[in-house]
Amino acid sequence: MLTPSSCPNDAAVRRLERRLCLYAGLEDFVLLYPLYALLFAEHGLTTAEISSLFALWSLTGLVAEVPSGVWADLVSRRLVLATGPVLTGAGFALWTLVPSYGAFAAGFVLWGLGGSLRSGAYEALAHDELERLGAASRYARLMGRAAAWSMAATAAATAAAAPVLAVGGPAAVAAASVITCVLCAVAGATLPEHRQRRQHPEAAPDAGEDGPAGPAGTLRAGLAEARGSAPVRRALLLSVAVTSLWGALDEYVPLLAAATGAAASAVPLLVLVVWAGVTAGALLVGRGERLSGRATGVLLAGGAAATAAGALSGHPAGLLLVGAGFLVFQLTDVLVDARLQAAITGPSRATVTSLAGLGSGAGTLAVYAAYAALSGHASHGTVFALLVLPYLAVAAALCARPAPTARAVAPAQGPRDRVAD
Repeated sequence: MLTPSSCPNDAAVRRLERRLCLYAGLEDFVLLYPLYALLFAEHGLTTAEISSLFALWSLTGLVAEVPSGVWADLVSRRLVLATGPVLTGAGFALWTLVPSYGAFAAGFVLWGLGGSLRSGAYEALAHDELERLGAASRYARLMGRAAAWSMAATAAATAAAAPVLAVGGPAAVAAASVITCVLCAVAGATLPEHRQRRQHPEAAPDAGEDGPAGPAGTLRAGLAEARGSAPVRRALLLSVAVTSLWGALDEYVPLLAAATGAAASAVPLLVLVVWAGVTAGALLVGRGERLSGRATGVLLAGGAAATAAGALSGHPAGLLLVGAGFLVFQLTDVLVDARLQAAITGPSRATVTSLAGLGSGAGTLAVYAAYAALSGHASHGTVFALLVLPYLAVAAALCARPAPTARAVAPAQGPRDRVAD
């Protein structure tokens, strides 16, 4: 196996990692994040109207998820990654220039479209570029670092939002968010991309030598690989199960913290404890990828147990256990994504990855619905504990079959379609 020190293109790999982490950080350095709900309320929107905006946002992402992955496989993934932040920034600008329910709704549609363009294309570009450089085994570690950059950027944006709001008002916060989106688009445009297009056996009959013909052929190729390859199908289902559960529960961490009886001023600190665990999980991916499938399953079961125990404790200190559980969830999330990327062999990598994103989005909505239904009959701690129980089934699936051994992948040889670096 190639190690970081033995990779023949180590400088190029490090350069790629820096660019991808910069993109991930800029994407989440948005000062509007902690304030946009307040912005809507200040312009007279009711709680029901604000909730409808969130639903529209989620629905847009679900509808656009797979088409955006197909597009990323048809055109330059770098172009897709540069376009996404432009749409998001346009949505933020619309909120500021024409503050109304219609403008807020349109902004969320643009934001949903922008986010869906990133999903699938980012992972596909990262994996294919690492594979070209003979460093595919470093994918999981890179994704962990990128996730850590995203979380650090979110925390920094949250900290910066209050002083910027105090000095320049809502217009300054919105302007800073739009500028960050523009910078993210520029960062996306600087990403390297060298595409090797290969014919897929399930491509459309009229496909040329360079790969599936058109969107229908690309989608058919992705669906065929997800359906016909047992390793891809299994990794895809694992990715959906892991991501959708904790990806929904994290939205309720502030409510769980408040339910412990902690003072309102202490709730952000308790939330920060949990997110410190998430960040640590992202940074520990390098060590975690050495774990066998069975060890990963045992670790995931332990994370679920820790989360349930911390949630049921009813004490602020229980958030430490929740943070430990979320550390494991984040770590496992990156590892199962790496397993999915390693299993994909066809030309529709972004499409297959977007199928996982679609499943995760639908699963997250299901968890939201379950939380809403259970919250009327049980405390937040009890609901948390119940909703992490499915992780025991995921842990059993991970233990059932050992994870594939990491292997070095040499750069592909032969002619390739290149997108200029």
